[in-house]
Amino acid sequence: MEGAFGEFLVSKRQVRHVEAIELVRERRDKAQQLLGFAARPFVLCGLPVRRPASSTLVYERRNGSFTLQITGHPQFGLPYGQDRLVPIFLATLAVRQQSQVIRFKSAAQMLDTFGMAKGGKEYRRLVAAFERIFGATIFFGTESTGLRARVVQRSRFNFLREAKIWYDRDRSQSVPGEEFENTVVLSDEFFAEVMAHPIPVDIEVVKIFGSAPGALDLFVWLAYRCFVAKGEERIPLFGEYGLTAQLGSVEYKRPRRFRAMLEQWLAQVRTFWPECPATICKDREYLRLAPATAIVRRSG
Repeated sequence: MEGAFGEFLVSKRQVRHVEAIELVRERRDKAQQLLGFAARPFVLCGLPVRRPASSTLVYERRNGSFTLQITGHPQFGLPYGQDRLVPIFLATLAVRQQSQVIRFKSAAQMLDTFGMAKGGKEYRRLVAAFERIFGATIFFGTESTGLRARVVQRSRFNFLREAKIWYDRDRSQSVPGEEFENTVVLSDEFFAEVMAHPIPVDIEVVKIFGSAPGALDLFVWLAYRCFVAKGEERIPLFGEYGLTAQLGSVEYKRPRRFRAMLEQWLAQVRTFWPECPATICKDREYLRLAPATAIVRRSG
């Protein structure tokens, strides 16, 4: 069903998208954003945007002094695409519940949180995402140089220690009882990282960008980088320390293609954050950014 607007036809999906943009902007203006939280390693370095080849089980990204390396399980493979919603969901519940043991009523709760359709196909996709996340081993390291010594910090960990996930095949009926409750136990290392460095994210934006992982990565990365920026910064697009080495967009590593995708993602980011100061420099070799705030804190 489509409605006419002048000489144009506007689909219901387009109308919902415009309404979502207006809601995000309104809540931001009123400092009423619905906040979730992301884990620092996956803000600084993105997971793969698309599914890697089944033979590829090691994936690495670098962001300045930070290095992220993920080793996938031989049976399940590397996390990718919409799988990045799972760590956001788990980090959000860990911060909200202040607990390493995370409980939620059903898989439908996660689908609701991120605006994902409900049905057997989506549930199976969700279970597969948990399997890839559960099976992955993460190496996260950072180096810093002080006045007297070089400090090297390294961590190797899994996302989860234990996971029990169920879904109600007959969703018209509720199933009471704690034995049916979803329970996920975060690993000690992942929980410590989330609690020490929770990165706030706008859940409404995450929900809308859930099926556009490249745009989501850029939005979360920019929100963090602009927040911590002390002044104007220029980030190289290419090279060992460039943006292509940080985001999970290895498919777009060719300069012309990456620039085209970056411009597209920036345009998407600005629909929800019009004041975003990030621009591609005239030489098209750097991304310029400046201090700015995507997450507005309530005063008082």
